[in-house]
Amino acid sequence: MSDFNYGTGKRKNAVARTRLYQGTGQITINDRPYEDYFPRKTLQMIVQQALKLTKNADKFDIKVNVAGGGVAGQAQAVRHGIARALLLVDPELRGTLKKAGFLTRDARKKERKKYGQKGARARFQYSKR
Repeated sequence: MSDFNYGTGKRKNAVARTRLYQGTGQITINDRPYEDYFPRKTLQMIVQQALKLTKNADKFDIKVNVAGGGVAGQAQAVRHGIARALLLVDPELRGTLKKAGFLTRDARKKERKKYGQKGARARFQYSKR
């Protein structure tokens, strides 16, 4: 089981290292079935989106190592990684995946808190008197 296609997916602070093997459609995330790792149906749907769009849901076994961020960011990072790995399998899928927006790295991150302020943009209230 060494012949695989690799894709790195990122979203917010989550990084997903994704490997696609020829197989039957099993998705394993951090050595657990993806249904256990992402109990929410919406997150499970996000993980499968790229596979269902390209009709490859039952052709590949997928192993993912994901770290950082929260559950939603991790699910989107996994989707990004799967989409990138699918490109290596079949470059013809590029148009389909790009149109759906699965190849674009969503770079929106939390803005850092600035010193002398309450938050990233929030200031302390100014009092004239």
